Amino acid sequence: MDALNNASIQEPQPSLGFTSFAFPKAKSSQTGVSVEYAPAVDKKWFVLRTLFGHTQQVADMIIESGDYVYLAMIWRDGWCDGKKHRMLKPMMNLVFAYITPEQAEHYVKESFESRFVTFYYDHFNINSLGFNPPLTVSSKSMELLVRTTALQDEHVMQVDYSKCRFMSDDIVRVTYGPFEGVEGRVARVSRQTRVVVYIEGLNAGITTAYIPRHYLEKVNQ
Repeated sequence: MDALNNASIQEPQPSLGFTSFAFPKAKSSQTGVSVEYAPAVDKKWFVLRTLFGHTQQVADMIIESGDYVYLAMIWRDGWCDGKKHRMLKPMMNLVFAYITPEQAEHYVKESFESRFVTFYYDHFNINSLGFNPPLTVSSKSMELLVRTTALQDEHVMQVDYSKCRFMSDDIVRVTYGPFEGVEGRVARVSRQTRVVVYIEGLNAGITTAYIPRHYLEKVNQ
């Protein structure tokens, strides 16, 4: 069983801090170990970049250590035995890990799988030493990422956020259907009205499938 490949949006859990959403459990494909997301003041959502073909291996290693990860799986076209197939692939070969800075350093620099993983650096900020720090993503952004990708809808797409043709600057919320609760900006993608979720620091967006306009409401900011 792949880590979070069987993800589903569960019943609300009060400890999560969200009134209508709970993260799915992470399960290792190697051992069946299951990890449940639990907020902690000393942990952040680190974004880890993996070598092609090693994303699942790195995710399994972190889960088996008792920490939580999420793989945002996106349908993509690929080739196998000379034939074109649609396959679920990890978004940008990234692992989103809810860990402490010390754990992040261990996984990237000291673990057996460290040869397959590195930090995804925040190119929009500079730390006190003059370097780009490892990218971390807010819990709100992770909630929206999971809401959009956990359904594994074949129409969900990764897009270059800077090149999207948005209909306005307004932030909207989906009020009905499988993407209920997703927030983002409305754009025309593949000739359809979709909501694009922005992933901070990645300059990447994830689109919902087609959303009727009457399923959208403006979010007051």
